[in-house]
Amino acid sequence: MTAAKRPDPGARKGSTPAKASSRPDVRPAADAKPARVVPEKPPARGPLIAKLHKALRAQYKPVPTNVTRPLLDQVLFACCLENAPAAVAEKAFAKLLEGFFDLNEIRVTTVAELAESLGDLPDPDRAALSLRRALQSVFESTYNFSLEQARKHSLAHGLKTLEHLHGVSPFVIQHVASTALGGHFVPLDLGALTGLYLCGIITQAEYDSGRVPGLERTISKKAAAEFNSLLHQFGVECLQNLHGTTVRKIVQAVNPAVKDRFPKRGDALPAPAPPPPATTKEQQKVAEAARQSAEAHRPAGPQAAARPAGKTPLPPPGAGPKRPDGKGATGKPGPKPFVVKPNMGKPAATTTPAPPVTSPPAVSKPAAKPAAKTTDRPVAKARDEAGDKPREKGRDKDKKGAMKPTARPARPPAAKDRGPKRPASGGGGKSHARQLAKRKPR
Repeated sequence: MTAAKRPDPGARKGSTPAKASSRPDVRPAADAKPARVVPEKPPARGPLIAKLHKALRAQYKPVPTNVTRPLLDQVLFACCLENAPAAVAEKAFAKLLEGFFDLNEIRVTTVAELAESLGDLPDPDRAALSLRRALQSVFESTYNFSLEQARKHSLAHGLKTLEHLHGVSPFVIQHVASTALGGHFVPLDLGALTGLYLCGIITQAEYDSGRVPGLERTISKKAAAEFNSLLHQFGVECLQNLHGTTVRKIVQAVNPAVKDRFPKRGDALPAPAPPPPATTKEQQKVAEAARQSAEAHRPAGPQAAARPAGKTPLPPPGAGPKRPDGKGATGKPGPKPFVVKPNMGKPAATTTPAPPVTSPPAVSKPAAKPAAKTTDRPVAKARDEAGDKPREKGRDKDKKGAMKPTARPARPPAAKDRGPKRPASGGGGKSHARQLAKRKPR
């Protein structure tokens, strides 16, 4: 038998013993919940943006942007401008247009060859892949290399057109919208995000996501073009020389309280962290839709990853290289070639040319009826001499009433076997010309 529990002498009579796990101070360490992460609150950006603009104006000079390019050329230039100096991007873009015949040749060129022509850029592989994907998306959507239709509508329509281009980064969309479409945006590439993060203007979450909502409201549209150019130069400086004197001087002038954001000398700033994996059903649906869209717009060529089994459709039977026996690689006969057959029509029949027929003289007045039924007209005389029977009007009818063409009689063997001469036309010797002469003029 098991021993019964002894009552606690210190416990009050009639009271229920309290559980040790119900009190937070006696909860085991293994069951402790992780501390809730409070998102970092974004600072007041207005004064910091004003200080940054003043510090950048003291260090750099704004570079004017060429807004006379076509819209598609502006997109391609923005692909070269991302994370690269403006002068280097202009030189690389001009070299790209001179080295190829047209945009279609750039579209069908491999990424490795495009990267060789864009070797002056800091990251030529990324720029080449972005260029090729943009051209492929434009060609598949319009079968042409033009985006000028986006200028004819509103800014929202132009943004939607740019967002549908596969492989185009948010920096390219914002740069083209602010320069070619007349919108108010602040283009943010990796360099610009790094500069804003070091100055304490954006949070860690905004740096990881690459999106800074409400940034356009902190600067006027009139000063946006100058600020965008200065911020881009500062971002390129942050990527090329993070621990340089210029970057530290600007950061100290804007916000000296964020010294801890600088990495140790010799180390680079950590790259933006990828988003966490999808946990809810809605996030999984969004991730699956993004994956399917990326698979549908996967670039073609040797630089693209191989498709899994079942994604690539099989060619039709008989397609592919042919063997000497006329069959395909699978052993099945291929499509029959198209052969132009010669003209197999019947040869033209050779007939004896008839003697020339002269037209009858014009009849101005009705002629008197001849006493005898003779044919003095040259046409009738020529017919009689040739032995041709005059054609009858209409066609003969068979017993059932169907119309049959009148068959021309065979030519007699000799003129001496013919019977007596017949009048020139039927109807009692009345010729057609005489019947017309009897009619009254209209």
